[in-house]
Amino acid sequence: MNILLGKTESELVVLAQDLGEKPFRGKQLYQALYTRRTLDLNAITELAKPLREKLCETSQITETTIGNVFYSSDGTRRYLLKLGDGKEVEAVFIPEEHRDTICISCQVGCAVGCAFCMTAQLGIKRNMTAGEIVSQVIIVLNEVYGAGAETPHGTNLVFMGMGESFLNYDEVMKAIRLLCDEKGLGISPKRITVSTSGIVPKIVSFGQEEVRPRLAISLSGTTDEQRTKLIPLNKRYGLDELMRALQSYPLRDREKITFEYVMLDGVNDSDEDARRLAKLVHQYHLKAKVNLIPHNPAPELEFNSSPMSRILKFQQLLNDNGVDAFIRRPRGQDISAACGQLAARKAVNS
Repeated sequence: MNILLGKTESELVVLAQDLGEKPFRGKQLYQALYTRRTLDLNAITELAKPLREKLCETSQITETTIGNVFYSSDGTRRYLLKLGDGKEVEAVFIPEEHRDTICISCQVGCAVGCAFCMTAQLGIKRNMTAGEIVSQVIIVLNEVYGAGAETPHGTNLVFMGMGESFLNYDEVMKAIRLLCDEKGLGISPKRITVSTSGIVPKIVSFGQEEVRPRLAISLSGTTDEQRTKLIPLNKRYGLDELMRALQSYPLRDREKITFEYVMLDGVNDSDEDARRLAKLVHQYHLKAKVNLIPHNPAPELEFNSSPMSRILKFQQLLNDNGVDAFIRRPRGQDISAACGQLAARKAVNS
């Protein structure tokens, strides 16, 4: 079966021509999929019925389906999504007053093995295709607002769900180009953040992309010894190599690199850690901000979150040392939807 979601406009034009149709039919199909977020071929009524019938015989818009939706008391929704081969991933919808955020996945599982993350417990199953990545956004927007309906305010996307974005680089970038295309979904690259644990060669490649979202680095450690215990990838790309790559990263006007720092009680939350983090930013002359993330618990993980008094002190030390630091408020903890909790759970707190 030919899967349409994930194809570019030029690919759909070729598909239409292969079916004996004019090129503009491919463009109409592209607009239906991405501008109107149509997931039913028979609903694309600008296409003649014989063409719709041919498409239904040979093609499917997406194989991604909703397995379940879990609703948090704070308005967050966790989507358990089933892919065409039966494997499952998760996306999270986070409503806020002036914007909505959708946290999406790029791999089934993850190979990086961060010690504080539930997804690491799954290991890596496979990469997701560009179409599967885009399908999360369309399915969530349609479920929240209805197919084709405009959102009441801006939608932010964060590649911070399951998987390491830069270990699936080509499909992630194809998905981003589709998401940002003004003739399609039209999401501004400035509203998309891609997080990586520090794949240095891909950071360099990412900086050279024509369509480039914002960059976030999962840091969570201030020495190589400490960070390697938490993020094993640091053994391959140590702090100095990572910071040098960020030092030469081509930031745009008023753009900053975001460091994501998970606060782990008694592990990486000391005053000295805060001072070392500020020193790293200044030593490498980085334009950066730090998001401090209270650790989200899970029975399988050995860590506890730093108490809020410690997080506030850590933030104050960073600010006092000239580094902007913000505390990310946990969302969706009661449905296992918070940062680091995604593990394709079929129930809440299972």
